[in-house]
Amino acid sequence: MKKNHVLSWVSIGVALASAVGIFFLTDYSLWFLIVLIANMLLAVCSHWPSFRRNSVIASKAKQSWVWLVCRLLVGALFIFSSFTKGVDPLGTKYKMLDYFAVYGITWLNDIAMLLAMLMILAEFLVGICLVTNVFPRLAVLGATLLMLFFTITTLFDAVYDLVPDCGCFGTAVKMSNWQTFYKNLVIDAVLIPLILNNKQLKNRLTWRVQFVIGCVYALAFMGFEIYNYRHLPVVDFMSWKVGKQMNAEPQEQPRVYLTYRNKATGEKQEFLSPNYPWNDSVWMSQWEFVDQRTEGGGNYLGFSAIDEEGNEVTDMILSTENLLMFTSHDLSKVTEKEWEKVRAITEAADEYGYYVVWTVANAPEEVEQLRGKYDFIYDVYYGDALEIKTIVRFNPGLIWLDNGLVKGKWSAIDFPQGKKLEKLFK
Repeated sequence: MKKNHVLSWVSIGVALASAVGIFFLTDYSLWFLIVLIANMLLAVCSHWPSFRRNSVIASKAKQSWVWLVCRLLVGALFIFSSFTKGVDPLGTKYKMLDYFAVYGITWLNDIAMLLAMLMILAEFLVGICLVTNVFPRLAVLGATLLMLFFTITTLFDAVYDLVPDCGCFGTAVKMSNWQTFYKNLVIDAVLIPLILNNKQLKNRLTWRVQFVIGCVYALAFMGFEIYNYRHLPVVDFMSWKVGKQMNAEPQEQPRVYLTYRNKATGEKQEFLSPNYPWNDSVWMSQWEFVDQRTEGGGNYLGFSAIDEEGNEVTDMILSTENLLMFTSHDLSKVTEKEWEKVRAITEAADEYGYYVVWTVANAPEEVEQLRGKYDFIYDVYYGDALEIKTIVRFNPGLIWLDNGLVKGKWSAIDFPQGKKLEKLFK
């Protein structure tokens, strides 16, 4: 039993060391993969005797510390993962839409937001229940099912490069597909002792008390998700955060390459932005965005915009004083109530000498149709839908820039109105 106890701690140590090593291995590594799989086997071997009743009794006191450490490690990771996604549920929805497109299940697109919030909630409940030891056996079962799903999905991502970033930690931590798969194998190794000793995990509280605690956890976190969905992330992990200076001079002009996939044939093409048919609505309906990469320009913002003549206007946007920029990745989804808010802000901005522009992902002909109905749509620039979503998550959104300094961001729900609008300009 002493040998198995030592092996258990060795397995945990290897898992922690591997977690550090992941950040230095962005691509496929056979040797590292062998180490991770071997560590999973070590975790199985060191806890396999726990299935035999006598061994459990003999080793329970020593192994309980192993179970505690594993429970806290797995639980903390699930909480962190759910927080980074729960603070930006729209980002998780967009990532789900990518997966739906890849796996040909776009019929789920209409409920992607609901599925995203439920998945994030499930992660949080598993994590918080493991850490606080509420329904520990059920929490281990939930963690097992989630990790089985995540491990298989990220394996396909790593091998076939289906989606460039799974969004496991939202926008807080970016990892390659192989790093994400390695990370899941590390978690699996730490989870195995809990799976094999699931019957030994108990809580002295009654079932009813644990149920009430679980409901409180669920309601509190669901409220957190809904708030971030309706407004903006309470913690902004994206580049365009309030207080950030966006127009620092890069060492060289960045070159942005966008990859699109043909929805019918699966063919991929790479374009140097903005030299692609962004204003061809027929082409855009047949191709979908897959990935982007940047060469040069150490200060690339993940955003570029062009005017109706195809001229680059990004520098102008970032060098204008008191510029209010409305953003929308789909103008057709803007409601009449939101248009009225836009009108009020635009008229007030004109009065106080603020410059108002739009950056959208719609085709120019769609914009012209809207101008016939809404005469307050002035300067409109065009960008990639994915890039626009990184500026303000909500559709439509509003960002206040002053010579490239982000001074404010709002979702349509929080667009300043009345006294708040007057206070903004004064």
